[in-house]
Amino acid sequence: MSIRVSAGSAKGRLLAAPDGTGTRPTPNKVRQAVFNSLYSLGAVTDTQVLDLFAGTGALGIEALSRGAAHAVFVERNPAVADLLQSNLALTGFSEAATVIAADVETALDELAARRFDVALIDPPYAFDAWPELLACVPAELVVIESDRPVEVGSRFVVQHRRRHGTTVVTFATVTE
Repeated sequence: MSIRVSAGSAKGRLLAAPDGTGTRPTPNKVRQAVFNSLYSLGAVTDTQVLDLFAGTGALGIEALSRGAAHAVFVERNPAVADLLQSNLALTGFSEAATVIAADVETALDELAARRFDVALIDPPYAFDAWPELLACVPAELVVIESDRPVEVGSRFVVQHRRRHGTTVVTFATVTE
């Protein structure tokens, strides 16, 4: 699958993706729809972004390309985290990014004192520990990508939910 940055300063850059089915990069059309929605909410420019289950980094890199101030990427597979670092270098965003090569739970423990404007959450579709995960995400707005609607619990309220083919994208804001 070819992954291109769809807009912003790195528009058109081709991102590397690992071989096999271990990662499932967000399709270009879905990424465009997500970022069009984020842009309309004023939730991209000068923001702090958290990209969980980052894989190739396509979501966080798209945010940086469109004007986010900084992005933290969390990817547990060291080889994929190295590939993500290469994608950041290719797009010129290494200085605006932090890559944490750890599982999401460990990374969220490390990041508990930080606050992010947006968290982009795109786990494997089989993932089902949503309540536990969302209870720990230090962000005002979460964008969740799944193959089904996700219950966001009492900490967040769903702003909107859209289906794009087999992908369901949920936008939710913190209620606190």
